[in-house]
Amino acid sequence: MSSFFYFVLPALGGYTLTSLYLLRNPHILHRRKRTAFFCTHISHRGGCGERIEGTMEAFTHAVEQGTHMLELDCHLTRDGHVVVSHDENLLRQTGHDINISSLNLQDLPLYKEKLEVTFYAGHYSSGADRTIALLEDVFKKFPHIPVSIEIKEYNCQLIRKVSDLVQQYNREEVTVWASVDGSIMEECRRANGSMPYSFSVSHGVLLLLLFYSGLLPFVPLGQSVLQFYLPRIFNRTFIPEKRILRNRLVVSLLEKVTMRKSLFKHLAARGIQVHLFVCNKDDDIKAAFDVGATGVMSDYPTVLSRYLCRNTAQD
Repeated sequence: MSSFFYFVLPALGGYTLTSLYLLRNPHILHRRKRTAFFCTHISHRGGCGERIEGTMEAFTHAVEQGTHMLELDCHLTRDGHVVVSHDENLLRQTGHDINISSLNLQDLPLYKEKLEVTFYAGHYSSGADRTIALLEDVFKKFPHIPVSIEIKEYNCQLIRKVSDLVQQYNREEVTVWASVDGSIMEECRRANGSMPYSFSVSHGVLLLLLFYSGLLPFVPLGQSVLQFYLPRIFNRTFIPEKRILRNRLVVSLLEKVTMRKSLFKHLAARGIQVHLFVCNKDDDIKAAFDVGATGVMSDYPTVLSRYLCRNTAQD
């Protein structure tokens, strides 16, 4: 037993010290990623607190307020058009209980006149534009604005058509694949491996395991962006559907486990951007940046722009 401690303890000590050193100095083992964009201001669903989500009016307004990136979701119509919509089923957004995939483009209903902001309970947005947008129109109007596209369904045709549009408009360097589902992300990568991509949930969990085991500094990472909830918004501005996330103890534990400044600093040093969402109040925006986020996603592009303006001026 004494010989075990004689050899193992020094080895563990050396491993721990090496891991901590490389965590703070990742450039020793890894070349810093060089993406074509660096975004501190991201507009969630195009800034859906100030205009109807996912409309051209919302995207235009967000860009006018100085957003660095548009975040959106895509689905495919029956006649093969890629449209911007968070939901496949349109009941919440339009009042019609029907799926996008069952309709032709010309038959898509208008959005409701007022939509509740998902991440700011009790608040509503409205606007003159209530038309479901085409992804191609977004690319045409904003050729140089980075866009994060979340794919929610395993639909090879949708993924291929998104990739084709990205290539057609020469946007591979400024368009990000995003999906919570690891298998969908793999299909996105197969369709177009030149586009930067974010962490899926399974790879996010793996990232945390690598971090807490001390292995993270030794492991190469292909992702360019980490997008994750700011847990403090749960049960305040955002009421989760999953009951387990309504438990204060669970949310507190989630926050302590995931919001690690040393982890975010390590990722940032490797050129991996950390976007926390959805921050709709000044104190939440501040909390996100304080914990090490490189960018914040908000439903209110004007609020985020004013915060950044004030705090940049102070700096």
